[in-house]
Amino acid sequence: MASMVVIATTAVPDHLRGALSRWMIEVTPGMFVGTLSAKVRDELWNAASAVVGDGAAVLLHPDDTEQGFTLHTAGQRRRRPINFDGLTLVAMSPLEPQHPDTTTDESWPTDW
Repeated sequence: MASMVVIATTAVPDHLRGALSRWMIEVTPGMFVGTLSAKVRDELWNAASAVVGDGAAVLLHPDDTEQGFTLHTAGQRRRRPINFDGLTLVAMSPLEPQHPDTTTDESWPTDW
């Protein structure tokens, strides 16, 4: 049975957007929505995740879980899904590794 599927993309190759638009509509730039069978959804996701390159993609589809959906990601993203006792939560990665600054700049006032 077909169900509604959402694929959101960021900085992916144009040919991937073209391939997704054959099966889904692009409601806003990079967000594709469609009603697909599980087989078509899985084949599209396999193709998309293989060519995402430096970009990123997220797939959401209905599933028999507590939340009612499953989330898949491809590419490097700051947000990453984690499984917490059967629930999908989103963990945020820092933008850059936090290292304590061992040098001080004496030209800046320290008694504000």
